[in-house]
Amino acid sequence: MLPDLREPLVRQLAESDLPRRHWRAADDDGGLWLFESVEGDGEQWAIRQIEIDAHRRVHRYWWRHLQDEHGFLTDQALEIWELTEISQEAFDSVWELAG
Repeated sequence: MLPDLREPLVRQLAESDLPRRHWRAADDDGGLWLFESVEGDGEQWAIRQIEIDAHRRVHRYWWRHLQDEHGFLTDQALEIWELTEISQEAFDSVWELAG
């Protein structure tokens, strides 16, 4: 597998002091997606992502784990009009439980 060239940028955003926002979305298959994002160039970019599939398997992605055989940290700006904003506490509690 080739090295993921996104790592330095995602790490830089994740370690920055930029304000964080947190989001959730459900898919048509019964899965749930959670994101932590920061703004860059006027768009929200995911720096941490949780995927919970319909079978309740959980996958976490961030700069230290950008991809695996199940999926990857999104490489596109978030379309926030399709997401529901949630609290940092809600996101962090799922992140910790999934760890």
